[in-house]
Amino acid sequence: MVKAIVGANWGDEGKGKITDLLANESDIVIRFQGGANAGHTIINEYGKFALHLMPSGVCHKNITNIIGNGVALNIPKFKAEYEYLIGRGLPAPKILISDRTQIVMPYHILFDQYEEERLGGKAFGSTKSGIAPFYSDKYAKIGFQVSELFDEKALREKLVRVLEIKNALIVHLYKKAPIDVDELFEEVKEYAQIVKPFVADTQTFLYDAIKAGKRILLEGQLGSMKDPDMGIYPMVTSSSTLAGYGAVGAGIPPYEIKDVVTVVKAYSSAVGAGAFTSEIFGDEAEELRKRGGDAGEYGATTGRPRRMGWFDAVASRYGCRVQGATEVALTAIDCLGYLDEIPVCVGYDIDGVVTKDFPNPTKLDSAKPVLIKMPGWKSDIRGITEFDKLPKEAQDYVLFIEKELGVKIAIVSTGPKREEIIYR
Repeated sequence: MVKAIVGANWGDEGKGKITDLLANESDIVIRFQGGANAGHTIINEYGKFALHLMPSGVCHKNITNIIGNGVALNIPKFKAEYEYLIGRGLPAPKILISDRTQIVMPYHILFDQYEEERLGGKAFGSTKSGIAPFYSDKYAKIGFQVSELFDEKALREKLVRVLEIKNALIVHLYKKAPIDVDELFEEVKEYAQIVKPFVADTQTFLYDAIKAGKRILLEGQLGSMKDPDMGIYPMVTSSSTLAGYGAVGAGIPPYEIKDVVTVVKAYSSAVGAGAFTSEIFGDEAEELRKRGGDAGEYGATTGRPRRMGWFDAVASRYGCRVQGATEVALTAIDCLGYLDEIPVCVGYDIDGVVTKDFPNPTKLDSAKPVLIKMPGWKSDIRGITEFDKLPKEAQDYVLFIEKELGVKIAIVSTGPKREEIIYR
């Protein structure tokens, strides 16, 4: 059986913990899109881990972890992360990399930096990890699949062809020094040695696994609002963040995905530029940021302070719909215990008309939040594991969100640790 775990919002919903939790019941965990530009934080008996490229099953020794063909594979970062896990005392995780996965090249990262520099005040707020240039090249058919690393003659010939295009842009548009093909070739040859022990025909492996009834978990990065089709375009990522893409990015049939667990945070946060209707600022935002997560609301990959906002029922309901949510995991409710009243965004006022439907991106900039206030519970609920042990106000908050989403909240997270969880 295949289950997908994805985010309903802007990313940073707490998917790492929920994936780690659900990995307990899985045989295989697959990353199916994105790259090292975002991360998941996991806390378990080995300690606290910020994962970027690795699937969240790496902390479980019996799980096969797959980096799927839809991922942007940064090989030096993969090596560093693998060594970091071993160095922290984890048993060597079992990892397979699809032979069809494409590689983030050194020039992708340069182009990301150069373009954000060129755009100045109109920049996209990129993490400068090379993700947009990588996916641009993939769909322009000048990317490099992992399997191409092992034919050196063909690899060098293709590098020469691709650098003709890249160097023309680097020299004439960005006014920087050109890339030397020999240096790049030597660097990429090292990539081949790093990934060789992990590369596999994961399509056949997964076909056999599904036939054998293995439990498979698809792990998404970021959330619905960052999807290039359904999100806040153009302030989005460059690969689909939706569960539906899990079939493509992992290389499995779409009808095999039976459950879509969509993670929703009890308040809102976002990294990067773009519309964020329920956003709050100043001391109010800083207080929520400080109390959020285990160590505050700062990006797992970039360390950037996240933008903060109240729970947005409009965006979250839409996010669950486009994911095809079959159940919801609600996270970080424990972070709201300091508030007398908790504002919730239940509609958008767009030019004097209130809507509960998430609009297309051209209308978002003029949207103002319609807020209601719910009573706070003014107590520490971290670590509670039974729903009826929550204060009534906290129960009411969960039930209100469930009603707004129109999807059952099956899991409520009451803290960052694996065991701080309520099953409903």
